Amino acid sequence: MALSTPASFCGRILATSLFVGLALGVITSPLLGNAGAAAPAAGGGGQNSGALDLLMAGNRRFVKGRMLHPDQTIGRRQDLAKGQQPFAIILTCSDSRVAPEVYFDQGLGDIFVIRTAGNVIGDHVIGSIEYAVEHLKASLLIVVGHERCGAVAAAVAGGHADGHIGSIVEAITPAVKATAGRPGDQVDNTVGTHARMTADALRTSDPILAAAVKAGHLTVLAARYDLDTGRVELLKANDEVEVEAATEGETKAAPAAGAPADPHAAAPAGARAAPAPAEHAPAAGH
Repeated sequence: MALSTPASFCGRILATSLFVGLALGVITSPLLGNAGAAAPAAGGGGQNSGALDLLMAGNRRFVKGRMLHPDQTIGRRQDLAKGQQPFAIILTCSDSRVAPEVYFDQGLGDIFVIRTAGNVIGDHVIGSIEYAVEHLKASLLIVVGHERCGAVAAAVAGGHADGHIGSIVEAITPAVKATAGRPGDQVDNTVGTHARMTADALRTSDPILAAAVKAGHLTVLAARYDLDTGRVELLKANDEVEVEAATEGETKAAPAAGAPADPHAAAPAGARAAPAPAEHAPAAGH
């Protein structure tokens, strides 16, 4: 499998679904229904929405305890030795309880992960994200804060922080001030506000990220991970929940036009190829 094959994102997913459908006949999924149903028309949402669909579908599997642990085979590892092509970037906390590859049910080479305490940013973090956007052509960036974040709690508590920990508290302080006096738990309010403010800063970061957003090559979102339920919730600009992962018993909404089916649910674990980039594809070897 060549990771740099210039096929479209939707095309590769459709090819996977057709292959499995021909081999097995009718394929059903407890999460997504019949994978042999007509695929949504290409276009519309584009690669960015398709990447989000893959992540949120994986999170629904994680919440329900139906993980597939995809892309963890020997073959996948050997293919990735030739180069990487992650379809999304996740900036999240270093907390040991919030591993994105686990709660999004993704595998080797699927997501480019950057973790710092309190998901704070600086030049090294922004540079790492720029690399994933400019050279690896990842089309989606999600800043994920999480419930009961220790770094946020320290910032809310105030006081002196020893060593370089103070720089983390300082980076979160603007969100603490923004949530002062707001009803509800201030730590949790600050988690959402800090994720949103960080996403805003990255969305407008010159020269690379802002240009990629303007060109439609990059979507930047903020989210909150719930330690108790395992759910990832996307946040609106006002910190309200925009999208929630489906819980047991809920009916999953039909995909938006242009959103591909989740190949992790349609194919055996390890069978999915990394999504191909859009027209701004990297040269072979990245």
